[in-house]
Amino acid sequence: MTEEEQTTSGPAAAATETVTGADSLSERFSELTDRFVHGIELAAASVFALLFAIGVGDLGLQIAEAVRSGEITDPSVVVGFIDTGLLLLIIVEVYQTVLAYVRESETRRIVRLIIYTGVIAMVRKAIIFRTSEYGSELEALYAAVAYAVIIFGLVALLFAERAHAGTLLMGDDD
Repeated sequence: MTEEEQTTSGPAAAATETVTGADSLSERFSELTDRFVHGIELAAASVFALLFAIGVGDLGLQIAEAVRSGEITDPSVVVGFIDTGLLLLIIVEVYQTVLAYVRESETRRIVRLIIYTGVIAMVRKAIIFRTSEYGSELEALYAAVAYAVIIFGLVALLFAERAHAGTLLMGDDD
């Protein structure tokens, strides 16, 4: 028996085949779970698209009803429309984020989408902010300051991300 035959047969070869078979099994399982997660991501994107479509239709109906009843001139009704519109923009941003995950976009794009979503959400909170919803004026002030800090923080993150967009190497998506 030659040395080559000894290395390709016997217990060492059987162990190699077992490891290769295990690797193949783990690779197949990994591929299967990747497909499953990809399918769930697509389902989530579909749900957000459906929510957006329903929301746009509902907003259109609300506006038509307000025009018909004459409530369109009421500032609180208009603020309600703005609130709904911003909520729809949040849904669109979450949809775009899910699609970025599905398409395996670079991490920077996903982070940017998340920051946009946060900015829109906080602007929405600021627009619909009512001091009467709080137990005292001091509690309302604390909430307003917290909203302002979060908004400024998100905007600063957005500016920092844009300012440093060209300084990172292409393909560096950690």
